[in-house]
Amino acid sequence: MIKKTILTFIFFTIIITVNAQEWQTDFETAKKIATEKNQHIVLVFQGSDWCAPCIKLDREIWSTKEFKDYAAANFVLLKADFPRKKKNKLESIQQQKNNSLMEKYDKNGFFPYVAVLDKNGNVLGSTGYKKMKPAEYIKLLDSF
Repeated sequence: MIKKTILTFIFFTIIITVNAQEWQTDFETAKKIATEKNQHIVLVFQGSDWCAPCIKLDREIWSTKEFKDYAAANFVLLKADFPRKKKNKLESIQQQKNNSLMEKYDKNGFFPYVAVLDKNGNVLGSTGYKKMKPAEYIKLLDSF
């Protein structure tokens, strides 16, 4: 009985891991994946530990099963995080990458800022936090 339970748990863990959409943190990797899969990139600028609308966007949209399932099949997700708390500080190389992305795509420093890019990194449209259901937000991202 215990072996069966353990095997079932392992099986479902593998299935979930395989189907889970992974947030990229490297722009070149995201472009490569987007090219291979012929998908758009959803680039999110956030302050994960201080920006209330960013936290709401994560909780209300990014973390939902509906968005995760749709994104796994339709988007390459790229996150540029700008945490402020010392315990969440990024490695300097990652911080430099995020700063470069901000210089190019979020010059005004808006948080959260969501840019939909084509596989070459060209901006198709942008938005921020909106009080919407996941299906509505997906439709908005798809409209770009």
